[in-house]
Amino acid sequence: MSKVRAKRNRTITLNRAEADQYGKDLIHLSGPVDTVAVSDKIVNQDIFEVAGLLPRGFVDLLILDPPYNLTKAFASTTYRRRSIAAYAEWFEDVLVRLLPTLKSTASVYVCSEWFSSTAIHLVLDKHLKVRSRITWEREKGRGAKRNWKNASEDIWFATVSDDYVFNVDQVKLKRMVLAPYTDADGVPKDWDDSPHGQFRLTHPSNLWNDITVPFWSMPENTDHPTQKPEKLLAKLILASTNQQEFVLDPFMGVGSTVVTARKLDRRFLGIETNREYCLLAAKRLRMAELDGTVQGYSDGVFWERNTLNAQRQKAKEDKHNLAGKMA
Repeated sequence: MSKVRAKRNRTITLNRAEADQYGKDLIHLSGPVDTVAVSDKIVNQDIFEVAGLLPRGFVDLLILDPPYNLTKAFASTTYRRRSIAAYAEWFEDVLVRLLPTLKSTASVYVCSEWFSSTAIHLVLDKHLKVRSRITWEREKGRGAKRNWKNASEDIWFATVSDDYVFNVDQVKLKRMVLAPYTDADGVPKDWDDSPHGQFRLTHPSNLWNDITVPFWSMPENTDHPTQKPEKLLAKLILASTNQQEFVLDPFMGVGSTVVTARKLDRRFLGIETNREYCLLAAKRLRMAELDGTVQGYSDGVFWERNTLNAQRQKAKEDKHNLAGKMA
């Protein structure tokens, strides 16, 4: 609360009055509950404490972003790297506790760093049907002197069964065309020639380089050290759920999953042990009621990084030039 920030810094913070206000939005589970009791809620407890209290078969999409197998501090909690075998055992314990909450048509995404990614794969393969591994570029970091700079993270995609949702048309990526080929009649081949640029709508792949990690000038940013971008969560949610289906995030952090779920008209439950993170998530949920936009997602498509702003700028320039000609 006492940290001095630049005028254009849009990082979401809390004052004491807000902490009291948003604390009323958090719930505590003391016994078994039904789906209504946890729909669109934040639970400020440990997942190991509440997993057995959750309803059975109510989740359409489980997004797991557990503490990575790294030595790292989060607020007052410090995690230390374990052996890959020990981390796999810990993760399997988490997953097994959550499996009863999943519908037979549910999908599961698990975030991971490179060191323990193979362990995540093996555990998922033991209990679910592994579909793919997404690798996304995380551009933060200053480099390494004796190794390759680590600039990516993994997201494993698995399903409970062969009957699952995948809305491919809702997660296509709009890219700027660098080589605008045409046929013999000059008609564009698989791209659109608009007044504001030349773009192609492409099928989603498992290699994502269009993600921007939240930073101080973005309205979704908080001081959480490993906050996931809403654009990344929007891809997972739109691909693997339909409107009003249920999204569970048992390692919620500052709420990127639940906030994005609200913006996309999904029901949700977020579980998080850290109270300050829960309060920030609750504030972000209130903010989402006033602003339902997701940065990088517009007009029903995901835009390649920086191209949406470029198109808007070109539209402004065209409007200005037209006004000049008319004058």
